[in-house]
Amino acid sequence: MPITRMNHAVLYVRDVARTVAFYREVLGFRVVVEMPGQAAFLQAAASNNDHDLGLFQIGAGAADSAAGRGMVGLYHVAWEVDTLDELERIGAALSERGALVGASDHGSTKALYAKDPDGLEFEVSWLVPADLLTPGVNTVTTAPLDLVKEKARYGGGTRGGVGISFPALV
Repeated sequence: MPITRMNHAVLYVRDVARTVAFYREVLGFRVVVEMPGQAAFLQAAASNNDHDLGLFQIGAGAADSAAGRGMVGLYHVAWEVDTLDELERIGAALSERGALVGASDHGSTKALYAKDPDGLEFEVSWLVPADLLTPGVNTVTTAPLDLVKEKARYGGGTRGGVGISFPALV
């Protein structure tokens, strides 16, 4: 059977309580299981998964990840939101904390990039629904994100593609 989607991500962090607070306050994750000072398993607000994010504490003396700077490793994980209004709300929360590091229009997705308290990068994105994709306009690209323009085009409350942003291939 083929893989259908990513189930969860697990991160090594310096301080699990600090990281739990960040993901709870900014992205609305809730704690499912917590082992203070050791680990925590979190679930996204609209998820029915048993957990979407696992966190394991390795201590304050841990070095920064060198992935992408002369060492292979994971670049980022991406979380989806239902609407552009929600993307905008999360963008404001990330900006308030100085965590927002980029915003890109990828044609079929509208994405924010941020770093958690340990500097681990993640993406929050809204997927253009397949029935609203325009050939030649929603090509895969990387351009600056103009969220005001995208909200005017698609509507702030329009439900995103939820895991699919291209029509099924026949």
